Amino acid sequence: MKKRILSYRNRIDDLLADPGQVTDWNAVIEEHLVQISFFQHERLVHLIVTVTVAILTLMSAGIFIATSYVPVIMLFTLFMVLLIPYIMHYYTLENEVQKMYVQYDRMLEFIGGKGKEI
Repeated sequence: MKKRILSYRNRIDDLLADPGQVTDWNAVIEEHLVQISFFQHERLVHLIVTVTVAILTLMSAGIFIATSYVPVIMLFTLFMVLLIPYIMHYYTLENEVQKMYVQYDRMLEFIGGKGKEI
């Protein structure tokens, strides 16, 4: 997913860098809104998964603190190993979608005739 969102955003950045190569900004905007909705859905799913894993991580830490049951440390470690990549992936999704919003605003400027060079 990371490769897909980065390549898509870079493709749109290339279009915005040379707005003369696009003849129909309305079609580009329509496609862009569809892509934004796909990535927003992906972002929501990953937020739910990340928060769930974070809660389970905290619960396993709390259980260990309360009971000193040593095997819970393995469970805590497993959740931490999952949580860190989930946070990094969610961070990427969140930031790239935010950048796509800025791209959308730039596209609207081109339609309104207020486009400016980068």
